Amino acid sequence: MKGKVYLVGGGPGDPELLTLKAAKILGRANIVLHDALVSREVLALAAAGAERIDVGKRCGTKLLTQEEINALMISYAKSHKVVVRLKGGDPLFFGRAGEEIAALREAGVEFEIVPGITAGFAAAAAARFSLTDRRVASQVLFTTIQRDSDNRSIQWAGISSNTTLVIYMPGTDYARVRQQLRDAGWPEDMPCAIVSHASAKDQAIRSTILAKLADEATLPAPAIMVVGRVVAEVAEEIGREFRIGVENAERTSRPMVI
Repeated sequence: MKGKVYLVGGGPGDPELLTLKAAKILGRANIVLHDALVSREVLALAAAGAERIDVGKRCGTKLLTQEEINALMISYAKSHKVVVRLKGGDPLFFGRAGEEIAALREAGVEFEIVPGITAGFAAAAAARFSLTDRRVASQVLFTTIQRDSDNRSIQWAGISSNTTLVIYMPGTDYARVRQQLRDAGWPEDMPCAIVSHASAKDQAIRSTILAKLADEATLPAPAIMVVGRVVAEVAEEIGREFRIGVENAERTSRPMVI
């Protein structure tokens, strides 16, 4: 039997945000090689008899190397009809899909890419602002602070403050982001939004400005940071909803007085 590998975008977490095609392929899967950030609800859509194998990494801890993941895809395609490589968000967006595609091509394995909703779009939707509001943004840059050893520095030169920055994997050192943008000449009052677990039940959204970014409590991964004027319109709304959420949490945590 010669199978086919599907590089499938698992979306940001909410199973209702999967494409119909992704859901159908999961329903026919024999093997699912999934990232650690793929939600349980999405994994539950895999065929009842499918073998689910976690090949992801969290907090820098790798279960398998990329080469081992490539080898698994190729090996399983020789004995299973439908092999799904399930990635969080979109497989082509900071998902190392390029290396997997190259390995599959070299091995002569048939494959197909099924796109998904990337976390940056889900974050903007959750916070209810447009990444490309033409009144304040002339362009959008999708980037990440986490770089490999050969390409650690981000070239901020030429990136104007009319750009919307969508930063994947901002890490826990928000001061590092603030300093890089300040060094590039970005204004201290530039609005910022941080969205954690976009679209999931435990979603959290915070807003601040560049000057106060380092003082913001770190939100749990996966998180997206958006920096730009597009955030300004909803910053007050985000802050108000956050304060209400904190007050409700405090109220429900208080002991009952009889």
